[in-house]
Amino acid sequence: MSVTMQLTINGKPRSFDAKNFTITQLIINLNLEGKRLAIECNGEIVPRSQFADIQLADGDKLEIVGAVGGG
Repeated sequence: MSVTMQLTINGKPRSFDAKNFTITQLIINLNLEGKRLAIECNGEIVPRSQFADIQLADGDKLEIVGAVGGG
């Protein structure tokens, strides 16, 4: 039996088939691994060191921003 989790990512609703879903798993699911990202979950900045530890819950709101280099 699959469990569907609803997340809002950058203002857009998204559904995922997941029960236990971490920020790291979300990054992999969105094909963003290896990118320099800043992630906010429910208004709180999440340190990269905690991506694997933060369990997402149905209804969470995330903002994902990629760092852009340049000068």
